[in-house]
Parts: sequence; structure tokens; C-alpha cells
Amino acid sequence: MKLRYNYRLYPDPPQRESLARTFGCVRAVWNDALARRKAAWKAGRTRISGTQLQKICITAAKRTPQREWLGQVSPVPLQQSLRDLDAAYKNFFDSVSGKRKGPKMGLPAFKSRHDPRQSARFNTNAFKLPSGGALYLAKIGEIEVRWSRELPAPPSSVTVIKDAAGRYFASFVIDVPDDSQTLPATEAETGIDVGLTHYAVTSEGEKIANPKWLRRRERKLKKPQRALSRKQKGSANRTKARIEVARQHAFADARRDFLHQTSTTLLRENQAVHVESLAVRGLARGMLAKSVNDAAWGAFLRLLEGKAARYGREFITIDRWYPSSQLCPCCGWKIGRLALDVREWDCPCCGEHHDRDIAAALNILAEGIRLRSLNDVAAGLADTRNDCEGQVRPGTAIPSLAPPETSTAQAA
Repeated sequence: MKLRYNYRLYPDPPQRESLARTFGCVRAVWNDALARRKAAWKAGRTRISGTQLQKICITAAKRTPQREWLGQVSPVPLQQSLRDLDAAYKNFFDSVSGKRKGPKMGLPAFKSRHDPRQSARFNTNAFKLPSGGALYLAKIGEIEVRWSRELPAPPSSVTVIKDAAGRYFASFVIDVPDDSQTLPATEAETGIDVGLTHYAVTSEGEKIANPKWLRRRERKLKKPQRALSRKQKGSANRTKARIEVARQHAFADARRDFLHQTSTTLLRENQAVHVESLAVRGLARGMLAKSVNDAAWGAFLRLLEGKAARYGREFITIDRWYPSSQLCPCCGWKIGRLALDVREWDCPCCGEHHDRDIAAALNILAEGIRLRSLNDVAAGLADTRNDCEGQVRPGTAIPSLAPPETSTAQAA
């Protein structure tokens, strides 16, 4: 299992210049290799291998006046750029052929120098972690790192990233055993109903408040966004205004931290988590689009699913059309569709008073347990269901081959 650990970097001005030079060289090698692959395929339907591209776009290019500045940076991130290009093409072909699950992948695209996000990857030959706590990068030097937590194992690679706000990060890839993250087993299970009034409500009655990151910062965003709209495109002032807007949007880090902490807490306390599958893209096109996008339900459910597999927990989803908000969790009475402003209701059958969100979470938990039991039964009957139920169609049963005396004895 591979895990990724991110840390903040604080390079000094000379190191920032070296990193900018490295980002530019990585981008140039990527674009040169992509252009050659496109041209070779268009000319004769041929493919250039990664080894040939390395000789052409790195080794030979350094000897030319147009690309002699490639020798000023470490060759490792340049080689990693070519490996990333091969991986991008492989992902595209696997996506087209159906080998790769998930959304369809597109062809690799050229990188722009105006892209606010830049990155370069170093393997173990080009970086070290000295005892002083800094990060050493080849031809760049030791960069100060803010270690928020310890690395569980020696990293196999590190990616240096510069985001749109001008901040630098180091992303380490760690190889750990598959069972190293498994949590101790527990008997507790919970159903989760997500919403906008409360971010999540559990079947135990716990209500997690919705932080509303974007809504709380809209007033602070108005002024820098208006200033950005007035700047001339391509000017230095527009670049400064864009960075200021990106800094204001850094509340996305707080959202990401909230999602990680909430998902980890729910999985630590429960052996199984039952949730309702949501059409987040469809909801994000409606009247509540801004609030839905701000809530990031899709990212929250993906974190729950991924961490459940890592921690040895169960992640069970029920159908989005299941009427979890319309059923009484006590007697099963269906009250019908409720308006969004109705947060509490009384069951006309059993008389129980229900909180809408808690009742939905209880129904999600009950439906998830039912679906899991059906799957367990189906798995147990998979090998015996088709050979012990006798005749399937009229006239197709195989006549008995037993001797007459055996059949007579059995009848007696």
C-alpha cells in the first residue's frame, strides 16, 4: 500500500529561483516529448519508447543552444517527467479499452508556463532527509520543512509542488504493508445522513455542524475578486491580484482537514459505516449548487470508502432512491414526501415524534444491515443454489438412472 504525506516547505529566495528553473525544465521536457510522440504517430503510426525520448529530449537536447539550460538542473525530475508521460498514455489507453475504472481519461495535454500550479518529482537518488530536519534536493540544497507529523517509513519519492497561492509543499510517497493501518475490531455500526443544515447526522443522534467554509468567507473574497477583474490580462498587477485571490481561497485546506478528521473519527468508532449514495454532480446543478459544492459530499464519501478499506472497516452504500427521510424507523410507516423546511414530524401510525435527519440515519443503518445480510446469504448459496433445486423447466429433467429395486425400496 502506498500512502502520501504532505508537508509545507519554506525555501529561501535562491532556492525559489532554482525550483522555478526546475519546474520550467520539467515542463519543457514534457512538452518536447509529447510533441514528438504526436508527430511520430501522425506521420507513420509509430510509437517512440521512453528510452528513445530520454536520449532525444534530455541527453541530446542539452548539447543544443536551444536547450542547453537543461543541464543546470538535476536530470532526475526530467526523467520522471518522461515516466509520467508514459503513465498518462497508459491511463488513457486503459480507460478507452475499459481496463481502468472510473471517469474516462483524456489524452495528455501540453503544459503551460502560465499554469499557477507547478511540480517536479525526485526519486531516492535526488533527495535526502538529513538529521537536521531539512529536505535536501539535488542542485537546490536543503529546504526548511514544517514537519507536522513523523513519516512512518523511508519515502520512495518526493514531489515538490507550488500551488496557485505561491506556497510550496513536499509530497512524500510511503510504502507500507497492507495490514499496517488496520484498526482493532469493534461491534458498533452507524448510519450517516449528510445534509446542508447539519453536515452529517449519525444514527446515534450525533449532529456534526456544517462549517460552510465558502459562505463564511464570501465577503472577504469580494474585494480581491473585483480587483482581479479590473486588471489587464498579462500584466504583473494581474498576477499579483490572482495570487491574492488564491490566498483567500486557501480555506480549502480547512475543508480538507475537516473531511479527514471527520471521516477518520467515524471509522475509528464504528466497524461498519452505512451511507446513502448521492448524485453530487446532479445536485450541484440545482438551486443549491454553491452550498452543495461547498459541502464537498463527494470527497467525503470517497475518503470514507478509501479509509474503510485501509483500516479494515466496512463501507456500505444504499440506493439513492431509498426513501430514508419518509419512513418511520419504529414501525416502517411511509409518510410521503416532505418539504425541506420540515425538520420534525410525528408518525400517524405509532405516534412517535421523529427528528427528520436522525430518522433518516436510522433508516439508512437498517437498510444497510439488511443489504449486507442478503449479500451474505447470496454468497453462501452461490455454489449450491443451481444444483439442488430439481427440475428447472418442464420436460428437461434427466430421468433417474437408479435400478428399479433401489427405487422400490426407497418408496417403501
